[in-house]
Amino acid sequence: MIRLPALPAPAPVELARRLQQQFAEWAPETFASAAYPQREMDAIRQAGLLHITLPGEALDLRHSNTPALLQLLRYIGQGNLSVGRIYEGHVNALQLIAVYGTPAQQQRWFADARAGHLFGVWNTEMQDGIHLDRQRTGKVRIRGSKSFCSGSVHVTRPIVPGVLHDSKGRALGWQMAIVPLDRHDPPVDKSFWTPLGMRNSVSHKIDFTGILLEPTDLLGHPGDYNRQPYLSGGAIRFAAVHLGGAAAVLEAIREYIRQLKRTEDCYHRSRVGQMAILVESGNQWLERSGRLTDQSSDTDEIIYYANMTRTAIASICTDCLRLAEHSAGARGMLHPYALPRLHADLTMYLRQPAPDAALEAVGKHYLDDHPTH
Repeated sequence: MIRLPALPAPAPVELARRLQQQFAEWAPETFASAAYPQREMDAIRQAGLLHITLPGEALDLRHSNTPALLQLLRYIGQGNLSVGRIYEGHVNALQLIAVYGTPAQQQRWFADARAGHLFGVWNTEMQDGIHLDRQRTGKVRIRGSKSFCSGSVHVTRPIVPGVLHDSKGRALGWQMAIVPLDRHDPPVDKSFWTPLGMRNSVSHKIDFTGILLEPTDLLGHPGDYNRQPYLSGGAIRFAAVHLGGAAAVLEAIREYIRQLKRTEDCYHRSRVGQMAILVESGNQWLERSGRLTDQSSDTDEIIYYANMTRTAIASICTDCLRLAEHSAGARGMLHPYALPRLHADLTMYLRQPAPDAALEAVGKHYLDDHPTH
């Protein structure tokens, strides 16, 4: 995607900061409900964040706005990690449309985003995965299911990739399709989603069998979903949401220590100091990887920094959780304190695919004589 000079865009980040504070106030009640975070997503919609990355908007991704986008995602995640998960999927989907959609498709789906439709990317599946069968009429019939569908049927425009077959049944490759889910009522397996945390992401299993799509509902060509650097390079977005979780843990333990009037304790001070340094180092990873994404034309370099960023921030989050546990003790891990809720959500959300492969790729890149700069 061609990058143009950056435009000033501080306002969306400040808006996200205000939303973060509101989401944090709502978080205990939202977490207890284990339901879709409707009021949070309504607030995002009303704030205009569903179309903030589209052409002509403040975080237009044709310009060098990735660092600001990552800070926005961080604040959303700091307010509520489940909301951050759902919103990051929406941003991901719009970028894929910007990269692979035809002008007519971009016009249609961007208009849907402006109208309030929620997008997502549901790639994970089990043995009964998605097949897209092209009919002799040209239409495409879906069979199969997706799992971990974050946002569930509240996402009315999910990208649902699967194996595309021609009218003779021959497999053509992994093809993206956007399903107008508001026009269908697929079976939803809510029992699939019984997690440790992130319950509010309502990442259900959904059976799309029998849904008939128009040819224009297919996005890009077979194999496009896995093209680089957009596949691996996009990891910096969920890493930004993760870092928001670490920042929320830091804030929660600070408030806990203040409530107990133990701010003079040297051990608490040392642990909080370590956490503050960790979170700030995460911010610097986001800034560096965001600028590199906007400025570099080297696919390998973008992937390299994305893998380093997601690995570093995952470690930052784990270390912050460990340090917070030491200061909280058993008492601080009881509800209604914030730490047990944040601990459950962040621990679950950190379970992103292929962390070992990402770390190995960093080592391979360096050993192949591509040191960091």
